[in-house]
Amino acid sequence: MSKKDEKKNKAQQPDEPEKDAAAPAPEAEPEKAPEISETDKLQASLAEANDKYLRMLAEYDNYRRRSAKERENIYADVRADTVKKFLPVYDNLARAAQHETDDETKKGVEGILAQFKTILESLGVTEIETVGKKFDANLHDALLHIEDEKYGEGEIVLELEKGFKLGDKVIRFAKVQVAN
Repeated sequence: MSKKDEKKNKAQQPDEPEKDAAAPAPEAEPEKAPEISETDKLQASLAEANDKYLRMLAEYDNYRRRSAKERENIYADVRADTVKKFLPVYDNLARAAQHETDDETKKGVEGILAQFKTILESLGVTEIETVGKKFDANLHDALLHIEDEKYGEGEIVLELEKGFKLGDKVIRFAKVQVAN
């Protein structure tokens, strides 16, 4: 194209206003969000369902563990309560074995007491040690106090009633006399 032709084309085109540098730029059309494909939607739905499944599985596992622990605790509590009800029988047998009676009666009572102790031990019940030990409020119940220089501070001098534990749980505190 020649220069003449270019001038003709310019003349035929309507005059365009000259662009002013200070004039604002025309507003850009807002960008359209990219369309989410059907595959992406299905993958998001699958991920959400999988997340719900994993959470429900974790909740069930926690429930199962908590239920098993509660069941064990209930069993231990029932066993401790049952043993506790038999302890007065133990006390009476121990008192009977201490009384002066004929030899055959004493041997019989001692045999029954030994059998009773064996059964308690098979159930996991142990006696709480007292005389000569340091007083421990978690194991002992101090009923009497004495002032005596030949005993150490807080030393148990006399056992008034035997104490028992089932595992680490105290079934009955030992009733004792403590020296101060």
